[in-house]
Amino acid sequence: MFGRLGAPEIILILVVIILLFGAKKLPDMARSLGKSARILKSEAKAMKSEGQDNASAPSAPANDDQQTPAQRTIQAAPGDVTSSRPVTEPTDTTKR
Repeated sequence: MFGRLGAPEIILILVVIILLFGAKKLPDMARSLGKSARILKSEAKAMKSEGQDNASAPSAPANDDQQTPAQRTIQAAPGDVTSSRPVTEPTDTTKR
């Protein structure tokens, strides 16, 4: 039913994609896809290293009062302001 895709078919598919999404949005879409892939890769690596750390750690009774989970932060690339996350800042509680 579906034969092999040749050069004319691939070109036709690319033209249709450009017409549907617009040439201006395609670089932004590719950039956001790349960022998502990097974040997914770093999270997968972190989960894998946590799994190895947990497997190699000796088992001891957990004390909830003494142990607090370490916070992990996903950092954006330098100069990247679109994926910045809001920071909790102290609020001024005094009334003026």
